[in-house]
Amino acid sequence: MKGKIMNAIAVQADTMIEDIGFGFGQFSLGTVLVAASDKGVAAILMGDDQTALTRELTSAFPGARLADQAGLEDMTAKVVAFLDAPHKGLELPLDIRGNALEQAIWQALRAVPSGETITYGQIAKALPVPATAQEVGAACAANVLAVAIPCHRVVKADGSISGYRWGVQRKRNLINREAAA
Repeated sequence: MKGKIMNAIAVQADTMIEDIGFGFGQFSLGTVLVAASDKGVAAILMGDDQTALTRELTSAFPGARLADQAGLEDMTAKVVAFLDAPHKGLELPLDIRGNALEQAIWQALRAVPSGETITYGQIAKALPVPATAQEVGAACAANVLAVAIPCHRVVKADGSISGYRWGVQRKRNLINREAAA
């Protein structure tokens, strides 16, 4: 009997729907969608179109109940200020989600100082777990916390700028802005 009750509780827990609120803001490089769970900022998505950003959020959190929330203005304003001046930091809790390798890569990226860049290979070699430069690139592509997890600071081995989830031009602008700060 105890096993059946525990199984029923586990099934119930698996079917619980998470609530994620989101709001939009404008910053110097376009539109930002800021999403929050009960743990903190769960997504910072950059783009030019609110509908496309909402689709991207839906894709990133397929099992969540998403709601455009008016109560996120203060959080969104803090994220907008951060996007325009990343060197000042973001004083909000983050809800960072990913597998163990992604988590290790993202932690390493968060240690890269504003205004500096690092290569995909350098990150891979510095990790406490085995990884390739391609896996670092894949983790960067999976990142939904733009600038808070600074994937824009990762460049190719020759120093050139390569792909970026939110556009190479945005990546170049972010790198240049941080270098000038």
